[in-house]
Amino acid sequence: MKVIYEKSPMLKDAPLSYCPGCTHGIIHKLVAESIHELGAGGRAIGVSPVGCAVLAYNFFNCDMVQAPHGRAPALATGMARVHPGHVIFTYQGDGDLAAIGTAETIHAACRGENIVVIFVNNAIYGMTGGQMAPTTIAGQTTQTSPYGRDVVSAGHPVRVCEMLATQEGTTYAERVAVHSVPHIRKAKKAIKKAFEYQTQGRGFSIVELLSTCPTNWGLSPVESLAWVEENMIPQYPLGVFKDKYAGEVAR
Repeated sequence: MKVIYEKSPMLKDAPLSYCPGCTHGIIHKLVAESIHELGAGGRAIGVSPVGCAVLAYNFFNCDMVQAPHGRAPALATGMARVHPGHVIFTYQGDGDLAAIGTAETIHAACRGENIVVIFVNNAIYGMTGGQMAPTTIAGQTTQTSPYGRDVVSAGHPVRVCEMLATQEGTTYAERVAVHSVPHIRKAKKAIKKAFEYQTQGRGFSIVELLSTCPTNWGLSPVESLAWVEENMIPQYPLGVFKDKYAGEVAR
């Protein structure tokens, strides 16, 4: 029988630890496929965060390192400098990257470190029970903002891609979503481009993916997909915010 589709060899056979309806699994798939299609599986090293994806090392079939909370870009920096021929990526949520890890992320971008940052934005702290995150939308209810996020007292949501796009060392910054098949296909192209740039030694790339958290949003998996479309995308517009090499033929 002709094989139409098969699991990427960059993914292990492991029980899924994510909640029903969570799109981390889709994002894992896209990252794994992109690395494999570029023939970089044998020299890939991933950095797991602290958060819902803390067990990412159980799923990716490559060398993985566990970073302290927020320090994934710093750890990736060291590995990229020691192993310049390897493909180094971090996989981080909004709490890990945009709260405790803000400094590490910005300075890695400023330095133009040759790493790929996979940033999963679900607008809430997932693993710790649904508290307000730096990316929580104005008016969004969470465990620590039961009446909705008040921007007067809690500030406005952080737009990570827009912020990093202003840094000279950032090569590529794009925001995508994974709540529908067309968007998943666009997300795959963005992730693959980021890894292509890294294999060419072109510097710091970040792909932000708008993801779901049905459990802490208090929604069904299907409802959470609609919530991304109706609430997250207006706050976090999709698109390319920086691409230094747009239009160039890949080397």
